[in-house]
Amino acid sequence: MKFKPLKDRVLVKYSEEPEKTAGGLFIPDAAKEKPQKGEVIAVGSGRVTDDGKLQPIEVKKGDIVLFDKYSGSKINIDGVDYLIIKEEDILGIVEG
Repeated sequence: MKFKPLKDRVLVKYSEEPEKTAGGLFIPDAAKEKPQKGEVIAVGSGRVTDDGKLQPIEVKKGDIVLFDKYSGSKINIDGVDYLIIKEEDILGIVEG
């Protein structure tokens, strides 16, 4: 299935978390928190400003981003968990 976010929204795929701690203990799925980091899969066209101009989105497909913990809407496409968030909920791009 293909998905294209509208306006200033971004589709993010959660980053995979390690399944065990540094001490070697395995973490069950029920105890894991959803990460606040993910990869940008698709972006919308941008936000229309008050004066009618289109302000393009700063992030692009493939960027690794950090986002607010309780932001966005969780969806499942073809068995994979994604998050649809507004660009303003993205805290920054992870570089390197």
